[in-house]
Amino acid sequence: VQLQASGGGLVQIGGSLRLSCKATEFAGRTMGWFRQAPGKEREFVVAIRTSGGGSKYADSVKGRFTISKDNAKNTVYLQMNSLKPEDTAVYYCGATRVVWSSVSDPSKYYYWGQGTQVTVSS
Repeated sequence: VQLQASGGGLVQIGGSLRLSCKATEFAGRTMGWFRQAPGKEREFVVAIRTSGGGSKYADSVKGRFTISKDNAKNTVYLQMNSLKPEDTAVYYCGATRVVWSSVSDPSKYYYWGQGTQVTVSS
C-alpha cells in the first residue's frame, strides 16, 4: 500500500488547512492521521474506518479538526480549523487493519505516507 499526503503549508493562528491522503489500496482499512513535532514522539490525531464509518479524535483536536473520506477516490481528508501554534508539526497519514481499540497507536500502522509540514504562526 502506498500513501501520498498533501496539503500542508504555512497558516496564521486561527486559520484553516485541508490535508489529503490518497492510498493505492483503501477498502477494509483504518486510515489515521498522526503528527510529529521536532523532538517529540509521533502523536495520534484522528482515525477513520474506510468501510462502514466511524472515527476517533484526539482530545486536543476535537471540535476543530474533521476527518472525511471519499471511497471512490481512495482518499481521506483532514480539515483543520482554528489552528493553533501547538498544531505545528509534520503530519503523516497511515493505514492499518488493527482492531479499533488500537487505532491511536502508531506502532500498529503498517504503511505511512511521506509527511506534510503544517506550520501555524502568529
